[in-house]
Amino acid sequence: MEMNRIEEEQTVFEIGVVVPKRNVEEENEDCNCVEVLVDEFTKVGLIVERVQGVADEFIKLAAPLETLGRAAAELKLKKRTHIGMDLQFEWEEVDAFVKQPDGSLFSWFERFHCYNHLIYGIVNKSKSAVTLKYDGKEFCWEVGENLVPKLESVRFIKQVFPLHDEMKRKKLLKNWALNWWDITDQPIDEIYSYFGAKIAIYFAFLGMYTRWMFFPAAFAITVQLIDFGSLQLLVLPIFFIGIILWAVMFSQFWKRKNSALLARWQISYSVGVEPGYKLLGMEWGSIQSPVKASRKWGTDKTNEKEVYPRSEWFGHLLRFRNDAIVIMSIIFLQLPFELAYAHLYEVIVSDVMKFGLTAVYLFAIQHFTRIGGKISVRLIKYENNETAEKRADSLVYKVFGLYFMQTYIGVFYHALLHRNFLTLRQVLIQRLLISEVLENLLENSLPYLKYSYKKYGVRKKKRREKGSSTGKIQFSSRVEKEYLKPSYTASIAEELEDGLFDDCLELALQFGMIMMFACAFPLAFAFATLVYNAFCEQHYRN
Repeated sequence: MEMNRIEEEQTVFEIGVVVPKRNVEEENEDCNCVEVLVDEFTKVGLIVERVQGVADEFIKLAAPLETLGRAAAELKLKKRTHIGMDLQFEWEEVDAFVKQPDGSLFSWFERFHCYNHLIYGIVNKSKSAVTLKYDGKEFCWEVGENLVPKLESVRFIKQVFPLHDEMKRKKLLKNWALNWWDITDQPIDEIYSYFGAKIAIYFAFLGMYTRWMFFPAAFAITVQLIDFGSLQLLVLPIFFIGIILWAVMFSQFWKRKNSALLARWQISYSVGVEPGYKLLGMEWGSIQSPVKASRKWGTDKTNEKEVYPRSEWFGHLLRFRNDAIVIMSIIFLQLPFELAYAHLYEVIVSDVMKFGLTAVYLFAIQHFTRIGGKISVRLIKYENNETAEKRADSLVYKVFGLYFMQTYIGVFYHALLHRNFLTLRQVLIQRLLISEVLENLLENSLPYLKYSYKKYGVRKKKRREKGSSTGKIQFSSRVEKEYLKPSYTASIAEELEDGLFDDCLELALQFGMIMMFACAFPLAFAFATLVYNAFCEQHYRN
């Protein structure tokens, strides 16, 4: 009974495939491309539903639990068992493996890999090539060739993308995004089951950080509004010492919560070399006996001494060269620009001109730092990084250096050179309020504008095909709306990381700013709390 219930949960449509929509004039033509694709999806055990959109046709895919289980066994996925060991998944021993917090057998990350294996693993196993026809064109599906990559290469399949589970999405909207009473109270287990561990950990940190910010924010408002008279000189040092203790306690409590979440979800991260990395000339993880390996090391000892140091030093030289390029760019390009802005802001008297200068600066610096981040990512792709950890470290060092200079150099200029606390407070207000408001407006408005523009383009194309400019065109299917919505990706390291890289970078920079300049402007914590509350609400709804 329980197995049937889980199977019903797993049969929700989770993948969408976008193909061109046939016109009315083409319906009687010999067109078998979509039918062959649907038939092959059905053969591998997927449940198929075809939806006609305004301009495209959508093939929704779902998989029964047994289909996903057998795909997981073919992929040799490792899952945690009830005895606490990670073993290779076997469908026949399904009861031995631990289920997710929501009761499902596979997480979305595991299901996505299974879907990817099923969809992209369709191969022509017949003895002859198959001719696929569509829109007057013919495609030859050769023996042993994968079907979906073939149709993607000829641009018949426009996109393969994940779909939302409507029941779970509405439940998360009600219990999470639309929870106005306490935005820091989050259903972390449900977020983990639906979005995965990385996003769940991020929102757990964001909720805890926002909740902990209320204490320094209240402390800062008290220090700012109440006149302590002769004790005023002691209040600021006490406030700053309290903030340091708060930061230390927050760090330790977050480590405990992070470890508790990982233990509850039974996740363990191990740092090691990636598959294919050659250690001393031998494949890591290759199946050869110690005797054979020792013989190889003994015979090729001279060659290994030459090859390994050469590749090692070449990797170090590449990283040194790339680091030098980034550092020189910061010193000779970004630093003069930042100092020029800080100096002009100091000497300009008119508040209107200061506001205009700040607007131009914020607009320009966003593009400059983004271009610098893209260049850093390009440099990292050509580095000889042995592990994902080293590649991530290199990305953080380079991009954080650019954004650190952009965020702090103007503040340091006013704090250390001019020592003008009035101007320093104005700059902090701009950084914590104006820039954050502008960024949030852009992050919320740009996706909506892109979505509206895509819908306008589809409507315009449909009216042109009909030959009529009147009549209202409605997007009735949920799958078509999800297809038109822009995906949430990183603006800096899109090739290496997802959208969380930008958000974590912003959190780190803002945390450093309020910690370093808390004494100069205690209300920074209050402004940061408002910003992070808006930040949370925005992310919950996205």
